Amino acid sequence: MNIILLGAPGSGKGTQAENIRERLNIPVISTGAILREAAAERTESGLKAKEYMDRGELVPDEIVIGVIKERIAKPDCEAGFILDGFPRTMAQAEYIDEAGVRIDLVIDIYVSDGKITERMGGRRMCPSCGATYHLRHRPSHRGDICGRCESRLIIRNDDKPEVVLDRLKIYHSQTMPVKDFYSKKGVLKTVEGQDELSETTRLTMETLEEFIASAKK
Repeated sequence: MNIILLGAPGSGKGTQAENIRERLNIPVISTGAILREAAAERTESGLKAKEYMDRGELVPDEIVIGVIKERIAKPDCEAGFILDGFPRTMAQAEYIDEAGVRIDLVIDIYVSDGKITERMGGRRMCPSCGATYHLRHRPSHRGDICGRCESRLIIRNDDKPEVVLDRLKIYHSQTMPVKDFYSKKGVLKTVEGQDELSETTRLTMETLEEFIASAKK
């Protein structure tokens, strides 16, 4: 199965992608993680991507598409994959379509802008080991110190309130048409994100199981 997870920044689609990975034993391809890794390694494309990410802007299609193309060609994707954070634009969605990549299911995790702003404003990250926390939902037992390596936690640039609002504007203007694209293809399912993560997981897995059951008929 080839699956796409859609949702605004902070909607929790990455968590649900991991849950689906465990259920189907296929890899999660997260463009955000891949691009951040390239930025940390200070590759030419990674540094270019970092400039956009720090401003809360979408990384240009030509950079993202190249990364994805190389990734889905690897042997571990032969049985399927989960795309998390791609496609974000119509150009990216059309690339997948024109390349002949079959998409079986698209799950959109919907969360209101207000809730997303609250969620992302509370996120904290350790700059040393990469551990992530949330002031409300997953605080460090050491306060503003990482419980794993004792470094001081920071707010990622793209989690700052003004950047979050810009990211949401970009999402609505550029990514919303992607939903219509997959809706017309009949593969889009929407899951409404809940305050409790376990409830969102339950709804997401129910959607997945319903699709699997219908595909077997």
